Amino acid sequence: MVRQSIDFSAAMVAVVLVGSIGFAQPPAAIVEVGRVTSQDLSEGRSYVATVMPTKSAVIGSAVDGRVVEFLINEGDRVEKMQPLARLLTETIKKELEAEQAELALLKQELNELKNGSRPQEIEQTRADMAAKKSTWDFYQGRLDRFEQLYRRGGGAVTEDQLQETSSQASAAAENYAMAKATHELTIEGPRTERIAQAEARVAKQQAVVDRIKDQITKHTMIARFAGYIAAEHTEEGAWVSRGDPVAEVVALDEVDVLANIVENDVANLRAGAAARVEVPALKQTLWTGEIVHIVPRADPRSRTFPVKIRVSNKIEDGLPVLKAGMIARVTLPTGPEENTLLVPKDALVLGGPQPMVWVVDPEGGDPKSGKGSVRAVPVKLGVSDEGRIGVTGELKAGEIVVSRGNERIIPPRPGQPSLVRWNTKSARNDDENSPTRKRGANNQ
Repeated sequence: MVRQSIDFSAAMVAVVLVGSIGFAQPPAAIVEVGRVTSQDLSEGRSYVATVMPTKSAVIGSAVDGRVVEFLINEGDRVEKMQPLARLLTETIKKELEAEQAELALLKQELNELKNGSRPQEIEQTRADMAAKKSTWDFYQGRLDRFEQLYRRGGGAVTEDQLQETSSQASAAAENYAMAKATHELTIEGPRTERIAQAEARVAKQQAVVDRIKDQITKHTMIARFAGYIAAEHTEEGAWVSRGDPVAEVVALDEVDVLANIVENDVANLRAGAAARVEVPALKQTLWTGEIVHIVPRADPRSRTFPVKIRVSNKIEDGLPVLKAGMIARVTLPTGPEENTLLVPKDALVLGGPQPMVWVVDPEGGDPKSGKGSVRAVPVKLGVSDEGRIGVTGELKAGEIVVSRGNERIIPPRPGQPSLVRWNTKSARNDDENSPTRKRGANNQ
């Protein structure tokens, strides 16, 4: 929307007066143009409303602690997941280091089990088994000889010698059996049950580490959505308890304009319908929005229904132009349909006693000439529709108006009209994209 303040009475008079000859003809302003169209739209009705943030949240502390960093100030813009404040975490960080070391130990034990036996370990148990086998073979052979000599008699082998050798052979057999089993177990590796037990110990310790990390994370308060700091509730050095507020964040990249609508009008509203929004504190800007919420329950005292109109905000110098709490006036399509003249939203010039548009009189009456003069026409605003605004005034459907470049137009001097030039191709595109058409209120 163009911001321009014009004395409309002077502008209208200047178009028809014959001025003195001493003024130099100003150069033609380069502009874009559009058509005045007409279509059937619902009659609009205006309501007082309030600008509200689309989101508002008081960020609190999830744990007890002392604030060591407070990173924001009232009015600051914050992005999603941006830290707002941090609490002291030195003690809990030491606890985390100890638990992480224990986790590393358990993981190494698990890896040892999963990797199985080394080739050197298998060879070691095989060699031990072979040695035990040789010892068993020796004592078993000796026992066989002693038994033969004892049966022959003659006292070459006593009974005590025979029993001693038998015991030695039995012990050697047991040692061999143990070495053989150890060798086979070394080849097979650890049992799956032992691996499962080790995995469970690792998982349990990992949960302990994750819990402590979560605790540390809770020591940092963050913004859950992009917005602006509306209030501070603590400061660096302060002690906060669990649940205490830290800061309030409001989302203002888009705003909701809240209006309370009487029951006779709310029945004619539909979600998605366009609405015009005016803010008295911002007289030079016109806003258009869309109905996003119609609350289906009336206030029991006023018998009105809350309706929210979503409007895209503007950011200038890092601050939103529309601020929470501003008073607004919304025009909603609540009445019967009637034929309405529409102009591009950007064609309106605000800031004066009354909104106006620059109407173009093409040279020779031919819009394809790409040049002509302009005259100021005051208008009254009506409902909005897809980037166009309903108006009433001395306009006719099909007339050409300046849609961009209004700020370049020099108000006409007596006897000297203001000249403009435009791209004839863009004018043809506007004709194609903005035909006069009929559409019901539900499609606004």
